[in-house]
Amino acid sequence: MGAVNLLCRLYHCTVHDLGLASPHGSLALPETGELRGPAAPCVGLVTADPLTDRVDAARRSVDRMLALSSVSTTQMDLLDGRILDARRQYLYTPPSQMLHALLNELDEVKSLAIDRQPAAVQGRLSEMTAVLATLVADSLMKLGNLASSRAWYDTAQSAADDSGNVMLRARVRAQRAMLPYYYGPLEGAVTLGREARLLSRGRPTSTASFAAAAEARALARQGNTAEAESTIIVAQRLYEQCEPGDQDDAFAFPERRMLLYMSGVYTAMGRSSQARKVQEQALALYPARTGIDPALLQLEAAICLALDRSPSEACQLAGAAFLKVPAGHRTHILEERARDVLDVLPPGIKSGRAARELTEILALPTGPR
Repeated sequence: MGAVNLLCRLYHCTVHDLGLASPHGSLALPETGELRGPAAPCVGLVTADPLTDRVDAARRSVDRMLALSSVSTTQMDLLDGRILDARRQYLYTPPSQMLHALLNELDEVKSLAIDRQPAAVQGRLSEMTAVLATLVADSLMKLGNLASSRAWYDTAQSAADDSGNVMLRARVRAQRAMLPYYYGPLEGAVTLGREARLLSRGRPTSTASFAAAAEARALARQGNTAEAESTIIVAQRLYEQCEPGDQDDAFAFPERRMLLYMSGVYTAMGRSSQARKVQEQALALYPARTGIDPALLQLEAAICLALDRSPSEACQLAGAAFLKVPAGHRTHILEERARDVLDVLPPGIKSGRAARELTEILALPTGPR
């Protein structure tokens, strides 16, 4: 009895509230012994609510999940720093070698993104994925692995769209336009450049300028001279108003790259004097350690020579430019652009000695494919 009374006083309740009363009003004793005696009245009993317990338990579980899934700011900053290093190395490292570094960084990003992360962290991881996937796609394009390049550009575009970063979405599309520009169809390059320009909404940014330049270059190669000319003027105007960014970053659009695109426009239009001017300006801006852009400029200079009826000089310049490139960078894309020199030669010259020598040079083993 004493124990029951203590419980009743402790919880301010009766034996009925404790569940110790029988249906007939007598005390229901537990099997361990008998309890007798009067019970104190119950006051202010708070009963358990299963729903409340479940709500509290669910909240604690979600809090634990958030704590476990969060990635520290330091961890993200370190990863950002490594990716920026990769973007800088990309400018001068052969694509086959660069692929290993890019895929290693992607593995790191994927290991974090595969778990549930807060929205801000997930957005940053999607941006990193878009940047790395774009560089992987570009490397594969240079190597001539076109199907894989297209697939990786799909991945880059999906990641950029997932990030919600509008300028990154535009940048990936402008970069992607290079694939159909060099390998066709040209309409794809025009469409991607235009999409990127629309996403940029005319803002004076390097990405907006890049998008317009990519569209103009493809239009010029299509033979749409009037539209190409008006679009490259837009690109130049935007570039004059923007901050081009770090010239040693593969995801920037420095002046030398802008001049490279202008060279493509003027070369395709047959405006050799304008093309030579921007080619010389661009070549003066490239550092000693770089990728294939200087060679691409020299190959366009060779195309200009061929159009100006200097076929022998055109073939000699193209051959010298091709051989000057280190073996690791002498990839499929460079070979394809050099063949454009042969394509613009007059029919009677294509079987001549200079053309044969260039053809033999292009048949030499190139970098990894």
